[in-house]
Amino acid sequence: METQVKNSLSFSQVIQERHSVRKYDSSRKMSDEEINDLLSDAVLAPSSSNLQPWRFIVITDQALKEQLLPIAHNQRQVVEASAIIAVLGDLEAYRNVDKIWDSAVEAGHATTEVRNMMVENSWNAYSALSREKQKEIALVDGGLISMQLMLAAKAKGYDTVPMGGYNADQFREMFQIPQRYATVMLIAVGHAEAAGRQTTRLPLEDVVQFNGFKG
Repeated sequence: METQVKNSLSFSQVIQERHSVRKYDSSRKMSDEEINDLLSDAVLAPSSSNLQPWRFIVITDQALKEQLLPIAHNQRQVVEASAIIAVLGDLEAYRNVDKIWDSAVEAGHATTEVRNMMVENSWNAYSALSREKQKEIALVDGGLISMQLMLAAKAKGYDTVPMGGYNADQFREMFQIPQRYATVMLIAVGHAEAAGRQTTRLPLEDVVQFNGFKG
């Protein structure tokens, strides 16, 4: 069931009105259904060879949030936001390639011949990569889905802030996360108690070059 949004925003408005919010109304909760609705939009993000390496830990239990607080350097949004969504990246996402392409065939998006070719190619290519390269891919794809999640949240009337400021080793230990999974970021999701701080961006002429790069 899709969450009802007070105001219908255009895509441009969603982008322009999304700001990092650090103060949340702790009295407002999100149901599992609302969170799953949000994540259903997020997982439509692109990924390398459509291997979809993202995995999520959704933290709504207040006691767990309190445990997480010192690991996240006592950032208050950890305990005040409705949910903390930890984004992970599976370095061995190619192990799911059969399931992914079986579903593509079932949906009529691919033939069995294409499925067999893609399964073989993906398995051979990704399994041969170094651990460093596998992690790089997982982090890039994790960044793509994290941005999509935050934009989807804004479109549905929620606020977010991405967090890289946490002790990844302690977080991994807290949730017993195997080394196969990279920690990408934490994202606080909820309803703002105070608006996010307005920020500026560098002018395009400082960051865009056409048909070459001069540094």
